[in-house]
Amino acid sequence: MQDLLTEIAEAALANPDRGKVATYIPELAGVDPGQFGIAIATAGGEVLSAGDADVPFSIQSVSKVFALALALGRVGDQLWSRVGREPSGLSFDSVLLLERENGIPRNPFINAGALVTTDTYLSGSPPKEALGELVRFVRAAADDDSIHINEKVAQSEIATGHRNFSLAHYLASCGNLQASVDKVLGTYCHQCAVEMTCRQLAMAGRFLVDSPQMPALVSIERRRRINALMMTCGHYDGSGDFAFRVGMPGKSGVGGGILVISPGRASIAVWSPGLNRYGNSKLGTEAMETFARRTGWSVFGVSRDGGQGDL
Repeated sequence: MQDLLTEIAEAALANPDRGKVATYIPELAGVDPGQFGIAIATAGGEVLSAGDADVPFSIQSVSKVFALALALGRVGDQLWSRVGREPSGLSFDSVLLLERENGIPRNPFINAGALVTTDTYLSGSPPKEALGELVRFVRAAADDDSIHINEKVAQSEIATGHRNFSLAHYLASCGNLQASVDKVLGTYCHQCAVEMTCRQLAMAGRFLVDSPQMPALVSIERRRRINALMMTCGHYDGSGDFAFRVGMPGKSGVGGGILVISPGRASIAVWSPGLNRYGNSKLGTEAMETFARRTGWSVFGVSRDGGQGDL
């Protein structure tokens, strides 16, 4: 496995076609696209990594996985009266889709849906307290108290998040926000600015692996539902392409990170800042396609390379 990770990292770092960083968030626009990291935390307790796996980056929409877990813990299945469970088929910040469906976001992983889950775990609490709960959850999942929010990234997003403000105002106009728009947006932008390394993110994803050795932070039923949504909705309008190419639940972020879960086996984190046309890490997606083919860890069966899914 270590040899495979090293091989994948070396190939990615040598690839000149890296995609484009997210320039619409000023603090992300200056990130060096010539970086790539990958890490895996196995059900057996091993943590392996290669490349720039210890370089911190903004996890952005990968944070929506943890926010969803908190929201479900707060209100359970009542959440689904406010947000759907279907793929979007449109960009992650589409206003058209929200208007078409009367203020009910298609799923919790597009921006409008994530605003609803953020509003749900806010639930009358001051933003600082709600964010403290989120960070404590992530730290417990990763077993790492050093994980923090990058305040510069959060302020950069608040200053330039005009599309997100429009989504929040539309949600509020439809009665689908309980807190004020400013509170929800401030909390959401700070949530997206959680900073982690590949190694930390792989560790944090272990609560979704569904193995007795992993942190039991949510119920088995909720783990499976979150994984299902990651498979069908975790890469915006590129979710079908990722499922086709990789065949494992995953959640991407415009910071270039992807969290991937191999149920019963491992949590995998990959990061490369350059994005493809869907807003997902270009080299990260390609690396996970190679990883799935070589290991046979796709949930849909053995790969053509003959991988049987063993470590």
